[in-house]
Amino acid sequence: MTLSCADRPGIVAAVAGFLAERGFSIRESQQFGDEETGLFFMRVHAVADRSADLSELRSQFQRVAEPLGMNAALHDPGHRHRLLVMVSKQGHCLNDLLHRVRTGSLRAEIVAIVSNHDDLRELVEWHRIPFHHVPVTPDTKPWAEDELRKLVTAYSAETVVLARYMQILSDPLCRELHGRAINIHHSLLPSFKGARPYFQAHARGVKVVGATAHYVTGDLDEGPIIEQDFARVDHSHSATDLTEIGRDLEAMALARAVTAHAEHRVVINGGKTVVFRR
Repeated sequence: MTLSCADRPGIVAAVAGFLAERGFSIRESQQFGDEETGLFFMRVHAVADRSADLSELRSQFQRVAEPLGMNAALHDPGHRHRLLVMVSKQGHCLNDLLHRVRTGSLRAEIVAIVSNHDDLRELVEWHRIPFHHVPVTPDTKPWAEDELRKLVTAYSAETVVLARYMQILSDPLCRELHGRAINIHHSLLPSFKGARPYFQAHARGVKVVGATAHYVTGDLDEGPIIEQDFARVDHSHSATDLTEIGRDLEAMALARAVTAHAEHRVVINGGKTVVFRR
């Protein structure tokens, strides 16, 4: 269970009482009160000796949630989160996600891959995952986004992951996917935009390179941050070195962000996030 609401006395007691009345034992509970916003966030992992009807529990919990003004969600931790991954020509983030899913370190299912290029089809099909080539031009972008909507519905995808997908999603699509789309970019933004950012960074003698995984919003690369990683570099690193280091950081940051999201450990808090520990 994850929830957020205005902070007030009795929230934890109400949740614990609801679970206890239905035979659940709390195995783990994390909470955070944001003094700046006055909001309270909570994540509870509970188990019962008997099977439970999740739909019925959700319905019953509304009687607790509504008086407290809660935004709450109940999930079965045994469910494998359904991911639709979007990619262009760079395959490092996609390949990392495929490996993590295949080895079980990321408890999710990649249900389909969508790309505006055909370069990574062979890799995807080796993993026996459906690959959809949806080319994008300025004239065809509305059609391409409609195709994406159809694929999200057809595969019952719960989350869209932009694994170095080099296209900007429209504002309406960003709003439709609010809290359900994750992007990765190099933390050098906004200083170095456009092509070959690591080469731009090398020319300026940067001392740190990094990566940021965030939820997608209509403000380009400015959505609520889920995960970041960085590495220190110096004059001895070439532009190619920076690119290789950056790709590794991008893959790791994206994987951690997707994992946290799939495990329901992330709650959006306005323009930022609360990410509960694993």
